[in-house]
Amino acid sequence: MFISDSQFEELVNRGIAKIPEKFLKKLDNVAIVIENRATASQRRKNKLAPKVELLGLYEGVPQTRRWWYNAALPDKITIFKDPIVAIARSEDELETIVRDTVWHEIAHHFGMDEHEVRRAEKRKKSNV
Repeated sequence: MFISDSQFEELVNRGIAKIPEKFLKKLDNVAIVIENRATASQRRKNKLAPKVELLGLYEGVPQTRRWWYNAALPDKITIFKDPIVAIARSEDELETIVRDTVWHEIAHHFGMDEHEVRRAEKRKKSNV
């Protein structure tokens, strides 16, 4: 499947727009960027599976661990286009994977660790 960079960016923006307003208002000092794929250094930050191709990555200080956070560089959420496009089998699935990846990384920004995020994702899917 081919998707242009601008089309992929639009999918990321739609994923962000679907986040409930109560969470959007609380996003603080975080930049969301798109890259083609994770570097080896970025993959190593995935402590659960450092050799796995990443769909997204949160880098920063979660809100739950900020006590003195003045004049800090923004946290960074990176969404990786190539691996997401590679696993999507349809345009609808592509949009769902992008949205879920954006939400997953934002959950890390709010302080959820990987296990907590995955449990929340399972609860969300079972409620659908």
